[in-house]
Amino acid sequence: MLLRKEGFRQDAVLARAAADAGGLALTGLRATGSSKGLGERGDALSHQTILGVLGDARPEDAVLSEEAADDCARLSAPRVWIVDPLDGTREYAEVGRTDWAVHVALWSHGDLVAGAVALPGVGVTLCTDDPPTVPATTQRKLRIAVSRTRPPSFIPALARHLNAELVPLGSAGYKIAAVIRGEVDAYVHGGGQYEWDSAAPVAVAWSAGLHASRLNGAPLVYNSPDPLLPDLIVCRPELAAALLDGVASAMAGQR
Repeated sequence: MLLRKEGFRQDAVLARAAADAGGLALTGLRATGSSKGLGERGDALSHQTILGVLGDARPEDAVLSEEAADDCARLSAPRVWIVDPLDGTREYAEVGRTDWAVHVALWSHGDLVAGAVALPGVGVTLCTDDPPTVPATTQRKLRIAVSRTRPPSFIPALARHLNAELVPLGSAGYKIAAVIRGEVDAYVHGGGQYEWDSAAPVAVAWSAGLHASRLNGAPLVYNSPDPLLPDLIVCRPELAAALLDGVASAMAGQR
């Protein structure tokens, strides 16, 4: 779980600055109106921008980024920044879509200790330097954010089991931000993610008091030799037991 230590506050401020810088670069690139290879160009530009900010401030720290070759030296490093320069490349490249994000998180000695998620499309940055307050829910029906392009095969059964409404959204960071911002009650994902897809939004979710774990309830572990981290659930804490039980039941029904 996220360490709430004052000593990491400046790292959180730096995470916010780096995520905002990446978001600003992406917004500027998108505003040029040139759509050819926009996603790929955005990935590269945001990566370079974020690494510039982090390198200037913390040159000794290691970095694990989606847009760079994995340097296994990070496994023995005391501090590792886990970065997704553009979470939701497909959404970013689609005109008018806002459900994409920029992720910057810091792992240190076994824990996520800082994180920021910039949502440039809606002009919001969520960060552990100022933990968000999750709004109280007024909805009677459970709302679950899911991938709009590749939801897990067990999701329809889960929705029936919990009488839940499914809310398709874009990037992982945007979906977790939707839980933090009270737009949905939970996000459930199974398959096809890596540490950079969830580290920063999970850090912010933990700082806001939300539940975040693997689908079987196991802890989310970061800075592993293999950065594959294929499944997770993020939700309001009072819903965790019912959702985990529902996921187990829905997945068992497919066997």
